[in-house]
Amino acid sequence: MAKGLTKRQQEILDYVQSYMIEIGFPPSIREIGEQFGIKSLRGVTVHLDALSRKGYIERSNTPRSIRLVHASVRPINMVEYLPLVGEIAAGAPILAEEHIQDRIAVPSQMVRNLKDAFLLRVKGDSMTGDGIHPRDLVVIRPQQTALPNEIVAVMVDNEAAIKRLQVMGDEAHLISSNPSHAPRVVPAEEVRVIGRVIGLIRDYEGNAF
Repeated sequence: MAKGLTKRQQEILDYVQSYMIEIGFPPSIREIGEQFGIKSLRGVTVHLDALSRKGYIERSNTPRSIRLVHASVRPINMVEYLPLVGEIAAGAPILAEEHIQDRIAVPSQMVRNLKDAFLLRVKGDSMTGDGIHPRDLVVIRPQQTALPNEIVAVMVDNEAAIKRLQVMGDEAHLISSNPSHAPRVVPAEEVRVIGRVIGLIRDYEGNAF
């Protein structure tokens, strides 16, 4: 048993470590509770808070934000912590600190050691035909160009959007995969590609990350 931990704290720490090695990202608070028969989410967070105070983990308020930080338990190269980018100010760098809402663990193989990959939260149902649903987190590979019909993140009207992009002369067609959404046509000069969608994270328990 690690120094200073109760039996239950050690069990939870071992479970989190094993889960991350096997699955590639942390368990949710609900999954930890189910594993140990803890009926309330608060009952789980009491143990997680203790592990945090004792220097074994770090966590934020999102369900899968547990990060193993103690050298004795940290899985090596199993996860990467990507910035979750929120509102983006026009003209400002995408990864400016004021835009970052959180840092969330994703499997290392999803980002393949890409530099500056980041996450965006999906708004609306325009891309459900591609399996991208509201509140999903999409992993973005930074790039400034897009091949026809690639699913990309673009800046238009000072907002980030996930669309397929077709440029026809001086027009940019932002194409949704939900047939109830018509293509949006805007001047090409008003659209800026900020990256390509390379992965997706969803919490199937219905919890927001």
